[in-house]
Amino acid sequence: MVAVKPFGTFEGKDVRQFTLTSATGVEVDIINWGVVVRDWRVPVGGALRSVVLGFETFDDYPAHSPHFGAVAGRVANRIAGASFELGGKTYTVPANEGRNSLHGGPEGLGRQVWEAQVDDATNAVVFSLTSPDGAAGYPGTLKLKATYRLDGNKLRLEFGAVTDRPTPLSLVQHQYFNLGTSDDVLDHSYWFAVNAITESDTALLPTGNIIETRPGTQWYFRTPKTLRDSSGAPIGYDGNMVLDEGRDLADPVATVTSPEGDLTLRQWTDRRGLQFYNAMMTDTPAGLGLGGKTYGKYSGFCLEDQAFPDAVHHPHFPSIIITPDRPYTHWCEFEIK
Repeated sequence: MVAVKPFGTFEGKDVRQFTLTSATGVEVDIINWGVVVRDWRVPVGGALRSVVLGFETFDDYPAHSPHFGAVAGRVANRIAGASFELGGKTYTVPANEGRNSLHGGPEGLGRQVWEAQVDDATNAVVFSLTSPDGAAGYPGTLKLKATYRLDGNKLRLEFGAVTDRPTPLSLVQHQYFNLGTSDDVLDHSYWFAVNAITESDTALLPTGNIIETRPGTQWYFRTPKTLRDSSGAPIGYDGNMVLDEGRDLADPVATVTSPEGDLTLRQWTDRRGLQFYNAMMTDTPAGLGLGGKTYGKYSGFCLEDQAFPDAVHHPHFPSIIITPDRPYTHWCEFEIK
């Protein structure tokens, strides 16, 4: 059974929390504001451990959340200059990171109340939202669906959307994970199935170049490592890794283990990009986090499976334009045990 309870209100709409519980004792709380995974608890040594960053009360989400656990879009990551051309017309979207647009702008999909339908038969919740033509400057009416299903220790996310006219669409799940018991994630062990990255400038916008990663460099993760340099100092990460084209989708793209070695996360996805961010800019007010925690720099890590950032300005990147004949589909899975 999926448990449902009120969690707050937003712009006159009810926000509810849906708790999925599996046969292995995993519990996942999801709210219908932004399809946020608010908490995710995994049995460890006879107790439950929260493995994501979140807030205890709803009002802290619109006030303070850096997309904790949310679905970001319409276009996740960055659009340079907060504009793009499509079909001979220039579209302007909200700039919320300097001159650029990030994660769909200040009223993106991760900051809206979605409809929700419980599916007890498959231990899932199906979230849906209609985004009208012209919303945040984007063309086309979108009908979006996000299904979150818990089976044992694995959470599967399935996204779909249809449009009535060509439009860019690139969704991302924005979970912040911390598998361990410390306040940062620097000493987790990270392995990624990645041989290249999209090069970025100082504004974290792609230059268009795809750079091969090599042993001994910052972005080489074919050999598991922590997020510290040889002196033990933290290394900041916020960039898009290029997943191998034609890879076996049954193989995980990421494996991360807690410093204690008692929990391991594995991720699968059908996307070509994986944004790795280790919360190097996170700074939330003291004591508002789950269990009264304070989330500062390096307090979590994100594995945002996605299309390449700013793809609307780089024709050689995989296209993010969907049409009435080419709807949007996207899935990913996380297993934590």
